[in-house]
Amino acid sequence: MEAITKKDLEYLVDRINKITNSPLEYCQPRTPENPNFCSNIGHYCLDWAYGGVQLQRVDNTGGGVSQPIGGGFNTKREMYYLLLAYISGLNVNK
Repeated sequence: MEAITKKDLEYLVDRINKITNSPLEYCQPRTPENPNFCSNIGHYCLDWAYGGVQLQRVDNTGGGVSQPIGGGFNTKREMYYLLLAYISGLNVNK
């Protein structure tokens, strides 16, 4: 059984962002016109803590997030299969 890597998970999250037409970057670049940090609403990303990982989705420009899969932090292997299931669900709704 092959090890699931951080890169494997990031690839799946990129797919989710593309399938949902969500921003590919966590935040907008700072410009002279917009010097403040501003998160991209709808962007999916991974959060790592407690030796595990969870999927998050940005909910507001201040960086507030939700956990669309729920269940707290999982191992990389568990998250890999959860992300595949999430992608399958998104594709069914097309």
